Amino acid sequence: MRSLVIVETEGGRLADATLRVISAVMQHGRPVDVLLPDAALAASAEKIAGIERVLVMTDEANEHVVPETLAAQLHAIHGSYALIAASHRTLGRSALPRAAALAGGAFIPDVVAVEGDSGFVRSLYAGSVVANVRTSSAVTFASFRASSFAPAAHSGGTATRVTLEPVARFTRTTLVERQASARTGRDLPDARIVVAGGRGLASKDNMDRLGELAQKMGAALGASRAAVDAGYAPNTAQVGQTGKMVAPDAYLAFGISGAIQHLAGMKDSKIIVAINKDPDAPIFSVADIGLVGDLFDVVGEIEAHVGAGGMSR
Repeated sequence: MRSLVIVETEGGRLADATLRVISAVMQHGRPVDVLLPDAALAASAEKIAGIERVLVMTDEANEHVVPETLAAQLHAIHGSYALIAASHRTLGRSALPRAAALAGGAFIPDVVAVEGDSGFVRSLYAGSVVANVRTSSAVTFASFRASSFAPAAHSGGTATRVTLEPVARFTRTTLVERQASARTGRDLPDARIVVAGGRGLASKDNMDRLGELAQKMGAALGASRAAVDAGYAPNTAQVGQTGKMVAPDAYLAFGISGAIQHLAGMKDSKIIVAINKDPDAPIFSVADIGLVGDLFDVVGEIEAHVGAGGMSR
């Protein structure tokens, strides 16, 4: 039996999240194929290290495939696979449960680790519970938290391209428009350093200044939900259970108290640095380095080292 990973794209290229899911799936030791809805990227997918086959959907509109059509395609080919996987993002969360229902298989969401040749570790209740899961189903559909895994190499592979027989498109759901939010600096899920601000920043101006600091550090800007709800940062910057999941090399949290929903989105970071004036802030329970004090003083010191301007209180 084999494993299959659904390829996602971002900005006309293979998504980093897909490379991370491929790396996770390879841990089960089976041959790995990928399913590519967008035929334009077949040549790039063939170069991914460790991939044996690239299955290409033939419908010309499949670069904008809807979950129902993707589920039908997965159902049509599922018999060759023990595991069908995608990143735990909108497309995977929508298509995989549908495909599992059609195929009579099991669905395991939000996998954060792989155990042995058939085990999974998944997160529940904002990370407060971790479950070890095994299934006896002939085929398992699973969505993976991409930030928990290192990416597979995007070059060096020599996969074979296979064109699939088309399936009937689901026409009752139509993608009308895709809107991308304006973005500055580095992409949050892919960043090696994340500088995040919370409600303690007290204003949008201070969050903007933190964003300038992050850009000069080569980091991505993140924010807690409280900061987003207060209008300090856009929704695209939110880190947490209802935002983006990140696992950078370093996560710097300024003025973030550390609600469990926020911790669920960043607790896998390799090094967590927390700056908060409240010594009892929950963020310190997961921090590798904790500084109790005025965040503006700390930011000012960092700005001095990177040549940024001062931050207002």
